[in-house]
Amino acid sequence: MTDGVRIREARLDDAAAVADFTSDTWSDHGREDYLPRVFEEWVRANDERRRTFVACDGSDAAVGLSQVVMLTDDEAWGQGLRVAPRVRDRNVGSKLSRAGFEWARERGATVVRGMVFSWNVMGLGHARANGFDPAAEFRFVHPEPDAGAAPDLPVHDDPAAAWRYWTDSDARSRLRGLAMSPVESWALSELTRGTLREAASADGLFVVDDGGTGGIAFRAREYETDGESAGRVAIYGVGEWDDRAACRSLLDAVARDAGARGVDTTRLLVPETPRHVSDVAEARTEIADGPDFVMAADLTDESLVNPE
Repeated sequence: MTDGVRIREARLDDAAAVADFTSDTWSDHGREDYLPRVFEEWVRANDERRRTFVACDGSDAAVGLSQVVMLTDDEAWGQGLRVAPRVRDRNVGSKLSRAGFEWARERGATVVRGMVFSWNVMGLGHARANGFDPAAEFRFVHPEPDAGAAPDLPVHDDPAAAWRYWTDSDARSRLRGLAMSPVESWALSELTRGTLREAASADGLFVVDDGGTGGIAFRAREYETDGESAGRVAIYGVGEWDDRAACRSLLDAVARDAGARGVDTTRLLVPETPRHVSDVAEARTEIADGPDFVMAADLTDESLVNPE
């Protein structure tokens, strides 16, 4: 039941309550929850393209949190779902999810997606119980920034070649057409021809030439971070390649770009397959400890927004 719990837009004065119930979210995994650091920024950014919600108890104290962001005209992204331990038996997370679905659909979204760490059993269970279906599985890899990196194969920036390669690629099929979003740091949206053109115009498209296109990657965005891993991060939207030689040259191209831009760390998304992960390992490039899952809810399904 959700008696006594209501959903409203988050306010700055909710910060202390949010910090309290997110203080040890992932302590058993040795990870810091980022939400206390970003909550006030999220609240100040509330507008018609993004909305942060809190669930409140009878005293109007925040006991849950979530955010929904419109990434494109019809793609929304859900993130930051947290519920205070003392109310986790009251379906608060479900109520927050429904509020996000309704808000996103009112703004034209036909799908809302979210990312769940593969080890987050509670998060995966909540997603499946609240209308999300499995969409994609990926891994982050982290080429070391190195302005002097020299790819063995030629690398150019033709967006037409990159788009043709992407449309026929194994990565596109496995990732359901998704790549890291250019507008939100931890979100995925459908990769478009326009995104590749914009990356090329910003010197951020990398197309490996191996007697024809042999691999692609693109820089999606950069941002400053604080907390445990302070510094500047460059996000590379997706990496795909034909073989190990192309993989090594693509990783070198990303490392060179990151080094030239003076960033501290990188995140490059690759499909979670034995081929992709082992190719990166053979290139002696850092790989995240585990994969992440993308879950997706179909907002054209009336029952998700207006359950009986």
